[in-house]
Amino acid sequence: MTSEAKASHPLRGFFGSSAIRRVLLILLLAAIWEGYGRFLGDDLLFPSLSKTVAALFASTESGELPSRLANSLTTLGLGYAAGIALAAILTTLAISTRFGADLLSMLTSMFSPLPAVALLPMAILWFGIGQPAIVFVIMFSVLWVLVLNAQSGFHGVSPALRMTGYNLSLTGWRHVLFILAPAAFPSILSGLKIGWAFAWRTLIAAELVFGASSRSGGLGWFIAEHRNELAIDQVFAGMLVVILVGLLVEIGIFRTIEKVTVIRWGMQRG
Repeated sequence: MTSEAKASHPLRGFFGSSAIRRVLLILLLAAIWEGYGRFLGDDLLFPSLSKTVAALFASTESGELPSRLANSLTTLGLGYAAGIALAAILTTLAISTRFGADLLSMLTSMFSPLPAVALLPMAILWFGIGQPAIVFVIMFSVLWVLVLNAQSGFHGVSPALRMTGYNLSLTGWRHVLFILAPAAFPSILSGLKIGWAFAWRTLIAAELVFGASSRSGGLGWFIAEHRNELAIDQVFAGMLVVILVGLLVEIGIFRTIEKVTVIRWGMQRG
């Protein structure tokens, strides 16, 4: 029994790596996609992974897909940054003053249940069809999830730590920045991750709904345009890019931030 356990130990160590498990899961899903596409045999309904990847390379070589992706990421960055800035202002005001707390509580109760995409018609009327309307909708989708997570984190800060800040004569925004924000950072980071997912989905949905001119449209418009042309392999290529960008941001950016902050600080398990 002992020798068998030792023999199986390297295998358990191999599958114990989260990175290896993720790669194996991705390969399994890719095999299922390819197998189902070949089994179905209808590229107009469900192209295989190999044909989707071929379409992806073709659109990348032509420059169309990179251009659309760059437009989407630029719009996303503007909306995401605006949402973070406004959330920081509102949360600081709520933590610092009673009026700010009451105002933020009321605004959150009013607007948090409202889907951001529902504001698209009004955003078009206010800003016209184009980037400013989508930026506004993205900002709205990010704002409330950031506020809710930040509030949850701030309310969880211990009274002893709060008193430490007051004893150091830290009040107002300085108390929030140097005492509350570091202690509440796990909740804030969670809000940033969820807000990113909301922003990315909202962006693609907004571009699918009304898009933009073909000269300045983003990734969602790329999908909608090729759907109208019945180029389904290109549609799937666009959706594959949406998935890959989501994975890269989640694993490459947010996971790295977690490792160098909350996991390193012992505030969260790895």
